[in-house]
Amino acid sequence: MAKTAIVTSSVFLAHDPGFSHVENSSRLEVVCDGLKSFAGRPEILFSEPEPATRADLLRVHSGEHIDRIGATAGKPYDELDADTITSARSYEAAVLAAGAVVGGARLVAAQEVANAFALVRPPGHHAEKGYAKGFCLFNNVAVAAAYALRELGLKRVLIVDWDLHHGNGTQNSFYQTDQVLYFSTHMYPYYPGSGALQEQGSGRGEGYNVNVPLSGGMNDLAYATIFNDVLAPIARQYQPEMIMVSAGYDIYYGDPLGTMAVTEAGFAHLTRVVKNLATELCGGRLLLTLEGGYSLTGLRDGVLASVGELAGIPGSTELAGKIAALAEAGFGRPGCLPLASLATLRRAYSGNWKI
Repeated sequence: MAKTAIVTSSVFLAHDPGFSHVENSSRLEVVCDGLKSFAGRPEILFSEPEPATRADLLRVHSGEHIDRIGATAGKPYDELDADTITSARSYEAAVLAAGAVVGGARLVAAQEVANAFALVRPPGHHAEKGYAKGFCLFNNVAVAAAYALRELGLKRVLIVDWDLHHGNGTQNSFYQTDQVLYFSTHMYPYYPGSGALQEQGSGRGEGYNVNVPLSGGMNDLAYATIFNDVLAPIARQYQPEMIMVSAGYDIYYGDPLGTMAVTEAGFAHLTRVVKNLATELCGGRLLLTLEGGYSLTGLRDGVLASVGELAGIPGSTELAGKIAALAEAGFGRPGCLPLASLATLRRAYSGNWKI
């Protein structure tokens, strides 16, 4: 039986930006506690990660940045920016987080598992080449994508980012290449301020950066419309060899940092869409990594819905089916994507993609 790998470690709990910090160890604790419901299921494989190497990190980050994060090791407190705080073991956790996503990519590429979910912290998609930002120390998904291109022989990787916040670091890591297609849905204008419709890549990367900026209040049906009618046709034209997902659960309807309206059924459906695309386009090679999500209830329920969908466990698959059945009928309901917004997206990307 092909399994869903859960790549995680207790070391991730040792990163401690402070009890009052919204990105604290309770986030992963509540998810891991919820995953106990899957214990013993033959569809799930739990895997311990290995640290990323310096060479892995250097494909995305400068040596100066790696050394700056490394210099925090053993220090009880260091402030990298106003939101990004480290503790004595934060560097250890961050290197292992990047390594977990790299390891997940190896498992998926070799088809040793059906798909994988790297449950890591600190998150990564805000981290830039030369500095930490927005709770993120190293850009985990970018490090893994760069590894897949260099070490696994892949030519095209699709990164889907459904976090509430735009992944500025991931966008900038691949802005000038066609080997990575970055697709992001995010609340805009909002932190970090990037992710406008016009940011579509440059040079060889022109058209391979697809931003879908959204106002608040978008619900399950709005996201289903975007994934069905925008992401899916673009992915089919791009023909990726692996799909990676920056899975942020801060688009949950009760998240304290945002005003989106996605439920656990919505997360199950988003996972189903990317899973089906991976099955259709790249032999099922699909890797999710944890980004944001600050409602403990929403984070736990959203991750469990995604894992259930990845592994084909009844319950989550039923949740996704409910949204799939409603998606086409959703126009005009509060919280749904207006037809005018869909038309705007089609016009904006018509030079590169048929959607």
